[in-house]
This record gives sequence, C-alpha cells and structure tokens, in this order.
Amino acid sequence: MNQSPTYLSNQQKLHQLMKQAEIANFDELSQVSGVSQWQLNRLLAGLLPKLPIRDLLKLSQILNLSVEQLLLQFDITQSLSEDWESASQGISDNINRNAESLRQEYQQLEQQLAQQKEQLQKEFQSSSIASLESWLLQWPTAAIVAQKNPEISAVKLLPLVKPIFELLKQWGLEMKGTVGEVVPYDPQFHQLLEGGGKAEPDDSVIIRYVGYHHDHKLLYRAKVSPVKKKS
Repeated sequence: MNQSPTYLSNQQKLHQLMKQAEIANFDELSQVSGVSQWQLNRLLAGLLPKLPIRDLLKLSQILNLSVEQLLLQFDITQSLSEDWESASQGISDNINRNAESLRQEYQQLEQQLAQQKEQLQKEFQSSSIASLESWLLQWPTAAIVAQKNPEISAVKLLPLVKPIFELLKQWGLEMKGTVGEVVPYDPQFHQLLEGGGKAEPDDSVIIRYVGYHHDHKLLYRAKVSPVKKKS
C-alpha cells in the first residue's frame, strides 16, 4: 500500500519526537500515552486537528511538548487546512484566556492573603493591648511616683508587671527556674556564667537568670553559677 507524502513526513517527525522521549515504537507510544493506534494513524494521515483534545493532551505530555507545539509539528491534509488554521487560532486564544484568568486569580489571592495578614496583625495587636490594659494605664504614673520618691519599695510595683507575664503565658512562654534556686547542673538547660567557674553534670548550681521555654521548646537556657563547696 502506497503511503502519501503527508503520512511519510508525519511518520518521520513522530519518530524523531519519540526518539527524544526515549520511546521505542508506536506500540509503546500507544501504551504509555493511552492514545489508540487508530488515533495515531489519523495523526500520521494529516488528521491531527480532528483528534479529541484529551488525546492531544496525552500526546503532548508524553512527547514533552505543549499542545500548541504539538499542533505545529505535523503536516495536515489540504482539505483540513482552513479547519486547522481556525482550530489553531482557537486553541491559542483559549490558552491566552486561561493564562490571563490564572494571572488575575493569582493577583486576587495575593491581595486576599495580604489583607488577611494585615487583619491578623491588627487582631493580635488589639488582643495584646487588651491584655496589657492595666499595665498601660498604671505603669507611667507609678514610674513617675517612684522617680519622685525613691523610698517607695519596689515590691509595691511588682503587681503592675503581672499583666506582662500573663500575656507571655498566653503566647506559650514559660519561665523555667527561680532566681536563687539551687538545682543540679544540666548543660542542656543551663548555661554557666562567664568567669563564674566550672561545673559537671549534676553538680549543684544556683540560678542567676531564669530560662524560658516557648511551646515546650527551649528558648533561652537559665544562666547559673556553681555553688561553692564547703571545705
């Protein structure tokens, strides 16, 4: 059976694309792409514009081409030339419309995320301010009074900083240890003060600066110094 020039030309082009995609033969191409042998023969015969769009998509993926590139690779029969130009333009317009639609959708998502981020920041700030209300209202006055009267005991000012610690607690920040507490030295949770001496694990040390955990994870190690051993 004599094969048309269009068939032979398309066959050569398809062989080249298959070689680049490391596909050995038409049987393998049909198997891996899910496109029937009958549809492949239609492609070779110059009827590519008549293939179902799902088969065009399958072939383009297997041959590592865009649909547009695939459509431009092969010759078509003369009787389909006008249909081909119309179909090609339609596909191109559809791709451009989809690209523009995706771009607009992406911009809208970016704007929504930015607005949500700003809203969350405002809500966080409002919540924090509400938690610190008593401190915000009382601390400036207490600070002025303390400056004018140095004899005021610092103990009287301690209740004013309680809201700050309550807020930190809401954030999952936990204080570990108490200043002046004597504990067994643990290098994982304790840091020796510079120049304060040496200690081995389980030696007695005194906490000079407390440590902190955030969401049950170590944030700052407590700073400690060795307890002087009695001679």
